[in-house]
Parts: sequence; structure tokens; C-alpha cells
Amino acid sequence: MRKKKRSSITVDDDSTRDVPKSKKTKSSGRPTKSSAQDSYPDSVFVQFLKEAGVTLRAGSTANEVAVDQVIFQKRLQQRLRKNPRFPNIIQEFISALEIYIEDPERFRNCLLPCVPSSSSQQDTNNVLCYSVREDGLNVPHLIINQLKWLDRIVDGKDLSSKLMQMVSVAPVEIQRDIITSLPEILEDSQHGDTAKELNGLLQQNTQLAVPILDALSSLNLSSALLSKVREAVMGTLSAVQLEDLPVVVKFVLHSISASGPNEVVCDLRKKLELEQCVLPAVLQASQSRMISKAVVPSCNNGQDSVALVLDVIKSAIRFQKTISEAWLKAIENVDESDDHKVVDLLVLFILYSTNANHSRRGAERVLKVKVRKGLIQESLLNSPNYVMRGYFPSILALAQGLLRSSDCCVVPFGGHMYKQAFTSFDSYCQQEVVGSLVTHACSGVSGEVDVALELLCELVSQGPAEMSQFTVFVKGILDYMDNLTSQQIRRLFHLLSHLAFGQEQHRGHIQDDMHIVIRKQLSSTAPKYKRIGIIGAVMMVGSMGACRYTSLMLPKVHLFDQKYSNIVMALLELVCSCSESSPEAAALYYDELANLLQTCKLDPLVQVPFVFPASVMYNLDEDESQGGIAINLLPLMTQDQQPKTDTTQPAGVKKERSLRVSPLCLSPFFRLLRLCEEVQHQGDLEEIDALLGCPLILTDMEVMEKVESLSKAAREFLCSLLFYTINWFREVVNAFCKLNDPEMKMKVVTRIQNITYLQSLLQTCLAATPGYTPPQANFDGESAEGMIPSSSIALPKKGKKGKDAGEISILICDHPEKECEKVKEKDAKSAVSLSSYWPFFRELDVEALSVLQCGLLSRTLLDTELHSKLKEEVQLGPAELLFLLEDMWRKLDFSLASAPAKKAPFLKSKMDRAVGFAHLQQKNAKEIATCCMELLPTLCTHLENCHNHFQTLLSEHQGVVDAPGVDVKEQQLMCSAYQLLLQVLHTTFSWAGFSGPEHRALLKSALGVLAGRLKEDETDLTLDQLSRHAFEYLQNFRSTVPSLNTALCLTQLLIVLSQYGGSNHRTYREQITSLTRHFLCQEWVTASGEKERGNKYNDALQTLLSIYLEHTDDVLKAVEEIAGEGVPELMNAAKNANSRSWPTLNRQTFLVYYKSMMAELERAVRKIPPSKQMDSQESEKLLTWNLAVRDFHILINLVKMFDSRPVLTVCLKYGRLFLESFLKLGMPLLDYSFKKHKEDVQSLLKTFQLSTRQLHYMCGHSKIRQDTGLTNHVPALKKSLEQFVYRVKAMLTLNHCQEAFWLGNLKNRDLKVEMLNTDEVVHSKSHIMLHQIHSKDIFLH
Repeated sequence: MRKKKRSSITVDDDSTRDVPKSKKTKSSGRPTKSSAQDSYPDSVFVQFLKEAGVTLRAGSTANEVAVDQVIFQKRLQQRLRKNPRFPNIIQEFISALEIYIEDPERFRNCLLPCVPSSSSQQDTNNVLCYSVREDGLNVPHLIINQLKWLDRIVDGKDLSSKLMQMVSVAPVEIQRDIITSLPEILEDSQHGDTAKELNGLLQQNTQLAVPILDALSSLNLSSALLSKVREAVMGTLSAVQLEDLPVVVKFVLHSISASGPNEVVCDLRKKLELEQCVLPAVLQASQSRMISKAVVPSCNNGQDSVALVLDVIKSAIRFQKTISEAWLKAIENVDESDDHKVVDLLVLFILYSTNANHSRRGAERVLKVKVRKGLIQESLLNSPNYVMRGYFPSILALAQGLLRSSDCCVVPFGGHMYKQAFTSFDSYCQQEVVGSLVTHACSGVSGEVDVALELLCELVSQGPAEMSQFTVFVKGILDYMDNLTSQQIRRLFHLLSHLAFGQEQHRGHIQDDMHIVIRKQLSSTAPKYKRIGIIGAVMMVGSMGACRYTSLMLPKVHLFDQKYSNIVMALLELVCSCSESSPEAAALYYDELANLLQTCKLDPLVQVPFVFPASVMYNLDEDESQGGIAINLLPLMTQDQQPKTDTTQPAGVKKERSLRVSPLCLSPFFRLLRLCEEVQHQGDLEEIDALLGCPLILTDMEVMEKVESLSKAAREFLCSLLFYTINWFREVVNAFCKLNDPEMKMKVVTRIQNITYLQSLLQTCLAATPGYTPPQANFDGESAEGMIPSSSIALPKKGKKGKDAGEISILICDHPEKECEKVKEKDAKSAVSLSSYWPFFRELDVEALSVLQCGLLSRTLLDTELHSKLKEEVQLGPAELLFLLEDMWRKLDFSLASAPAKKAPFLKSKMDRAVGFAHLQQKNAKEIATCCMELLPTLCTHLENCHNHFQTLLSEHQGVVDAPGVDVKEQQLMCSAYQLLLQVLHTTFSWAGFSGPEHRALLKSALGVLAGRLKEDETDLTLDQLSRHAFEYLQNFRSTVPSLNTALCLTQLLIVLSQYGGSNHRTYREQITSLTRHFLCQEWVTASGEKERGNKYNDALQTLLSIYLEHTDDVLKAVEEIAGEGVPELMNAAKNANSRSWPTLNRQTFLVYYKSMMAELERAVRKIPPSKQMDSQESEKLLTWNLAVRDFHILINLVKMFDSRPVLTVCLKYGRLFLESFLKLGMPLLDYSFKKHKEDVQSLLKTFQLSTRQLHYMCGHSKIRQDTGLTNHVPALKKSLEQFVYRVKAMLTLNHCQEAFWLGNLKNRDLKVEMLNTDEVVHSKSHIMLHQIHSKDIFLH
């Protein structure tokens, strides 16, 4: 093995300076043919080296070593020590060395490794290696390398000083070599000073950042110095080059101590700008491709630098828990969306990718919170693919969690993560994304399925070529159609149809599969599967028609048109033939075609099969006397009631009867006809506008006066007739509500008046027809049998046999020129609520709500000579307003207030919540909110009209609501409209979408409408100012709310608006507290003069009282005020009287008050902070517990006067909860406070003892009464009472007063603390008595 010779030999005065020991290194010399003779044969240096075994060569020949390096060092040391001139010989040796290396060739040979003399000088490899070494020789590097191997340094300070001086003047490459070698050259004592100098050098020259940080990482530094260096490094972070950034970040993270990582990570996060590192990387990559496609990018380009930075962060997070927690906290503390960076999202992905469960849960929690608050937005996901691709598993897992979240605010962000991953990553990632979305779609959770199908549709529309590769995955959803709703089935077939008819490749097999599935479903006899087949077929027709429409400019268009026209015609004929036997299937077919026309733009040739002869669907009988038309509904129903088959009729009659149309198809076909007219005539309905005013052939409504005397078949026939009529009018309103002609508007309003009138008749008829099943009106849901509302009305007594359905006379009774005034209003007691029958009415379109904007409409009627004869005026009345508001609130509650659906229960509910909202589901929540915002000025106008109505009423009757002459019916309608207007506003402003930044402008516009009603001139207001003005505007309605439920709606609306108020929360709380107290201190009377009562009133009162107690500053004081003042006033008042200070408190509502006070008292004590030893707030907490125990004692004692079973149940339940909170939070306080506040603790325990004794009596009373509802609470309460006794004993033992504890038995007493007539004793260890023996001792017995 060849030896490496050291040219610098240092020997100290004790002759211990020798050649440093080092490992043997392989090297090669460049031999010559003959050995060169040294020019200085008599030199001490040359002579001693030769005697020790090293032969120095001249020229470019390497020096030779004949012995092992250790032997050489030992020999040289002995020669120097044994020399007679020692120690002077050492100086001579060094002088000779200096003279020898003055020759550059010799100096170079001394720096290079020596060649063993035994090696072959003809070795070709050595020659080649030497030549390479000679050509690229770096003398400074060789010198620095020799300094690394020194065994000992005599004056390290001087050496470090000289090296730093060299750094200041040397070129950059030599500077880097010197700095990198410093940790191996310097002694530990020099590390601190050198680090300071390097720190200063780093601030002056950032080009040396990498070698300086490498050197600092290897130096042994104190924590204070390391912190100072780290701060300096952080200061230069923004100035370092991109390729040096990973080293800087690594140094910062690795130098963090366990005590203070939060500040360092927070500072690093602020200064780490990865967004600025992306563009240079992209430009550099593009430039490198332009120069040469064969060049491989180096590790110093931007992409690799960003990846290395993230790897450094990932390594630090994975192996240091404190750093992971610090990153999480740093991201969590960001309060503004603009302050969030791409690195925040990437670090969350890194945290989620670690195996530690706390990091995964923390990352997911922080991401959800940030997304919910709108701080992390979708723009942060638009990072370069090469950065995000490495974290695809984390992105996929987080997207799955967000999509399954019950919080609807975070679901869109999860969907955007899916879309971004699909559009940005490779085919493997795309396959995983599609597979995950298909899993969501098959989960059975309604909200999750909706979002997944919507995302799949978006992916198909954005990237049809990419999605066509994964058709086989999407096709698997067909196996799970049994769990899908009608709207989900539409989306599924829309998705599959786009895949089947969108791309030439990969579409043949999916078309065949879809045809097979649709034919199979259509041929099924089960209505559910036939419904799926009809929906799927219509969606396929729409996709083919849309694809044909966009492909008309393609070549070979005639072949294309003919092919798809044949498919469309065949599919439509198949659906017609399969649905003609079922009226429900036919009606669904018409509705689906109408929806298709409303949502899709189809080619005219495709629309031809949609137009059917009107005579086939319904008969239009011309009235010769009036020259008009009428809807022949009653004969149509009469024919439909006849048997479907009659064997006695000839074959021709059978065929004719089989062609009759069911009245079920009347409204669906009219909707289809109307939409065809709109499409063909660009929205003009002049061809069919006669249907708006034409009469219906019905029966004389005077029959309603004797409806109970009719037969069951006649009553059911009459109910069905009313349902069909109302549904026809609802579709008429849908059709013509958007017309601007005043006369048409008047007719639309008149039709709404007809609907409200017929609904009042229907209520009366339904009350007399229990068990009746209405005809189906919405055909995309389950059968109507599962939606029959349960009726609690008894069957009417049998009377005379009524007229049969066929015997009911026929006349024209509902003509727009004649309002039926002959029928008297039935008593309200005989009517039923139609709210449970709403699935059996046709759905009103959202556009129909524009009728709310209609004011007073008028027209002038002309006589035969065209002279003004009569002026007719029409406007929305209270009944019509209530009808529209009910429908609007129901729509908003479905679209805006509905939370994401949970997993479907095992036993499905009878009524599908989505029935009756098929058209509404075509719009998203933002469109509904926008529509509502457009109607907001109109709603405010109606709200102000209601306010003015009741204000006028109160002023005219001196504040008496039930004054004589007041129209009770009108008052009830106005009261309901008032309440519904507030409910509509509450549902609108409670929409969770307003919390997102993307809808903030919409929220400001909505608040601006309310604020503008109060202050019209002010503009450009902030969200806080708009919220405050809107709050003040709505607060003005407090004086005219007519009922407690209306007051509750107003309060809840104000609470929602206060959440947008920003920093004024305390002011809002005070105003809400004052408002609720005002409502609670008001006596509520109906228009008929009776006090409000009932379950709805009690529920509203309990909610309002809870709001008051939640918002008041001092809950304990409020409870004491009600229980200590209001209840005693009630006990001293008459039987039906109210409390003087709290008019809503009476004997009927005492349970409501008692339950609310007990619940809020228990909730308040749970919020008292737990106590610790040496607590500075000990006195305040002890005072709070004294007040709480006193309130509890007052409430417990009320049971003596109000001992009903519900009151006892509330007392036992919340008494146990209060006792458990006292044991958990109050007793530790008494442990620490006993010595300092002995009297206060004694008073508290005495008061609490009285309450626990009363609870014992209640337990005994429950056992004596053997009431299961009461005794269920007894075991847990008795256990808590026993724990209280022993916990008090433990407290006394802790404070060295255990001798003061004595346990006794308790005798049987009733709730009024009177002895029972029995000698039995209830032995209990759960009771204690307190006596004060003297001022310092407390005895328990």
C-alpha cells in the first residue's frame, strides 16, 4: 500500500513535534526512468528524511517512502531527539524545510502523497492517475487538507486567526474550502470565537452561506451563541440563493432547542417564500430544454431546491415532535387569509403523511378549521405539480375526510382537492381519484353521494378524454342505484351519457351497457325500477341531443344525424310503450321531458318527438255561449273511476277506452307543453295563454256544506277533484308567472286566490274523509302510499247515503270574471292542516315567488261601445301572501338550512324529504340565495306592512289586541305571515355559505338591503357597520310582534345578524338580553282574547327563556331574580293569574321556567374554572359557588309547592347533574379554601345540606309512589349523594378536622318535610348535618 507523506512536521521543545499520524491513503506518483538526485545532499532536512525512510525526488517525480508511515514518524522523532544539537537541531530542520520548499516543484511533491518504493514504476494506471492529478492540481486545497491531519496544534488561536485572514482575501472557492475544513482543524476552545467571526462573515457575504452553515453545524456552540447565530441566519434567509435554501432551512430546524421552537418556526414560516421559488425554477427548466434536450437538470435548479426544502422540513417534523407541534401552532395562529402561504398547505400535507396519530389528527383538524373560516383558500392548491405530486396520498386522504365531513363549509374544498389532483397529476393518480369518488358515490350517504356525482360530472366536462379511460370504474355505480334518489339517478345517467356519447374511443361498450340497463329497468313491473328506466332514458336522449347539437359542424354530418335520430326515436318509442299502462309512469315521463327542455338546449330535430297531439292528452270543450274553452276535468275523472276493463263491451270499445288519459297526466303534460312553447317561441306563450283564464268543469261547491252526509266514495272523489284542480292551478302559475303584461299578472294573482280558497275547502273535506290517499303529484319519488299522513280525526257518523260521484252535477264555477261567493266558510274546527299533505301538490318553481313583487294591480273593463265600464283591482291578500311565504320558506329550508345528510338509517322514514323539490334541486344553494336576495326588498316591504298593520291596530284600540270588531281570521293570517317573513329572513341569513369568503360579497349585499331601509344615503360600509344597521332596523319591529313565536323568530334572526358584527359582541348581547326580557315580561294574547297556550307556545317560551339566561351577564342573579321574586308572586296570586313581574310565568308555564332555570344553572356551574392550590381567584370562585348553591336551594324548595310529576322529574335529573358538577369542580375549591375562608365554606355546606336532604325526601317519595319515570333517576342520585358525604369527610381529613365528622340516619318524610305515619327508618349513609360548635371547628353529624 502506498503511503502519504506529510510535508509540514511540527515538533515541540520536548522533541514531541513529529509527523502527524494518519490513515494510509492510496495515491499514485509519476515515476521517471532514472531517480533524480537531490540538489541539497548535505541538508539536515533531506538527510534525516532519507535516514527515516523517505527519498525526495526532483522534478515531477513523486517522493518515495520505503517503510510504513508510523515507523517513519518514529525514526524521525528518534533522530531528532538523539542528535547532539537537540533541541537546536529542530530549528535547523525547519529552516532546511523552508529552503527546500521554496522550489514550486518540490513544494508540490511534498504536498502530494508519497509513492511506495516497491511499486512498479511502469504501472500504467499510476501514470494516468498522476497525469490527471497533475493537470488539475489545487495547491491551496492540498495545503488545507494537510492541516486537517495535524495531531496537535501548539497555538490554535493564532492558526484560526491566520485562517480567517486568508478567508477575507482568498478567492471564493478557497474561502469555501477553508471554512468547510475549520471544524477539523480547530480545537474545541476556538469554536465559539470562530463561530462569531463566521456569523459576521455570513451577514456580509451570502454566497458563503452553505460552507458557513456546514461549519457551524459541526462546531460545538453554547445555546446562547447558537440562538444568536440562528437569528443572524434567519435575517439572511430572504437573500440566500435558491440552491442554498435547503441548507439554510436545515440548519435553522436542526439548531432549534426543545424549549423554544414556536418562535423560530413561526419566523421561518414568515420568511420562507416558496411561491417566489417556483417561477425561477420553471424558467430555468425551460431554458435548459431550449439549450439542449439531453442535458439533465442539476440538483441546484429550482424544482430540486424546493423539493429538498420540503424534505428537510419533513425530516425535522418526523424525528422531532416539538417541531411538528410548532409548525401546527404557527399555521393555526394565522388569522388572515392573505397571510397564508403555499408552505402552510404543504406542511399540513407533510404532517398528515407522518405515522404519528397526533400529527395526522392535528393536521386534519387545523385544515378543517382554516377552510371553515375561509383562511385557507383554493388558490393555495394551484402549486406546481412536481411539488404536490409527492404528497398525493395525503391529498387523497384529506380530500376523503373533507368530503365525508358533516360540516358543509369544508366539503367544497375537498372537492377542489379532488379536481386539482385529477387535472394536475399522472394517470395513476387520476385512477385513484376516480376510484375514490366512485366509493363516495356508492356510500349511501345522501350528501356525500351528491357531491361525488357532481365532481364526476365536472371532471367529465373538463377532461372527457382523460375520464373516458376510467369508464369501467364509473359504470360500477349502476350496481348501487337502489340507494340513489331521483336527482342522483339523473346525475348518474347524465354522467354516463356524456361518457357514452362524448368521445369516439372507449364509448361503444358503455353505450351497449346503458341500453341494456335502461331496457331492463323499463321492462320491470316494479314502479321503482320503471322510474329509474324512464329517468335514464330521458337523460340519454338529452345527452344525445346535446352532442348532436354541438356536432352539426363536423364532417359527415348527415350520417351522424341519421344515426342519432334513429336512436332517439327508438328510445322515445320504447319509453312510451313501457309507460302507457301506468298513469304515474306516463306523468313522470312528461315531467322528465319538461325538465330536460328547461335545463338543456337541444337540437330542433330532436325536439320533434316531444310534441304530442293535445287531443290525446285531454279534451278541450268549446263553450258556444261564451266562445271560450274549459278544462274538462270532472268528466275525465269520472271516466277514470270506471273499471279499466269491461268484458261485456265489444272489442272496439275496449280499444277506445284504453286510449283515455288519466287526470294524473294533466298537469305534467301541460308543463311539457308549456316548455315546448317556450323553447320554440323564445319564451312567448301567446299560443296557450288562454289556459291561464279558462274555467274548469267542476262541481257546485255548495256540496261542501253537507260533505259529511256524502258517501265515502263521494267524499274521496271530491277530495281528488280538489287536489287535481289545485295542482292544475299551480302549474298554471308556474307557466305564466314570468309574464310582464299587467292583465296576465292579474290573472296569475287571481289563480293564487283560487288556490287559497280551494285549499280551505280541501281542509274541510279532508277532515271529513279520514284514511284518504290523495292522488300522486310528484312522480320521481316513492309511491304515495308511504307518504299518507296519519289522521287523528274520528270517522263521521253514518247518515243518509250521499250522492255518488257520477251523480254530482256539472257546472262552470271557477271563471276569472266570477268569484264564487255562494259558498259559506266552514268552521275552523272541522279543518285539518295541509302541511302534511304538501308532497301531494305540484311543485311551484322558484320563479313563481316573483309574484310577491306584485303590488296593487288594476284594469279597466270596457262595454260594447268601448267606454269605461268598471275598474277591477287585484292585490295579494293575507292568504295569498301566506301561501307564497310558506312555499318560499319550505324551499329555503330544504336548500339553505339543510345540513349534509348522514348515513341512511336501517329503517327508512315514511316520507322522503326531497319529494316535491325536483325542480329546486336543479339549482345550487348559491343560486337560491341569490334569488332570495333579489326578493329581499319585497320581503322587507311586506314585513313593514305587517308592522304597520299591527301598529295601526294597537293605536286604534288603545293597545288592546282583542278589541271588539277585530277580524280574527285576518289577524291570524297576518300573524302567520309576520312570523313566516321573519323565518324566511332567518333561514336566509343562517346559510352556512355566508361564512365562506367566496360568498362574502353576497352577504354584504343582503345586509345592505336591510341597512338601506334604515339609512339610505350611506354607502361603502364595512361588514360590521352593515350588520349593526341591519340589527337596528329589525330591532324596530319589537313593538308590534303579535305572538310569542313571532318574537322568538325575531330574536333568533337578531342573534344570527349579531354573529356578523365582529367586535361588537358585548353590545349585541346586552341588546338581545334586553329584548328577550321585554318579551318574557309581556302578556301574550291571541286575537280572540284568549291567552296563548299549547305545546308550541311552551316550546317557544322555553327557547326564549334559555336565550335570555345564556346572554345575560350574570346567570346566577337572573335565576335568583326569577325564582326568588317571580315565583313567590305566582304562589300568592289567583289560580289562573300570572306573576306580576314576569307575566309569562303562570301555573301552566311553571314547568317551562323551572326546567330552563335548572338546566342553565347546571350549565353555568360547569363553566366555573377548576380550582388550583394558591389560586389568585379563590375568593371570587368561592363567592360564585355560594350564589350557585343558594339558587339551587331555592329551586329545590320550590318542589314543596309545585310537586307535580314533571317537576319532580326535572328536579331529580338536574339535581344529580348539579351535585356531580359540585363534586368535580366545587369540592377541590373547598379543600384549598377551608383554612382561609372557614365561615364561607361552613355557610355553603349548610345551605347545600338542606338541598341534599330535600333530594333524599324526593328519592323516598319516588319509591313510595312506585313511579318508574321517577325511580329511574334515584340510583344515580343516591350514589352521588353518598359520594358527597365521603368527599366532605375527605376534605375535613385533609384539613385535620376528621373528628368533626359523624354519620347519622334519616327518618321518612314527605315532600313537605312532614313525618310519615310509620315507624320505619330509612337507613342512609348519604346524609349529613352541620352544626357550628365554635368559630373554628365544624362538626358533621
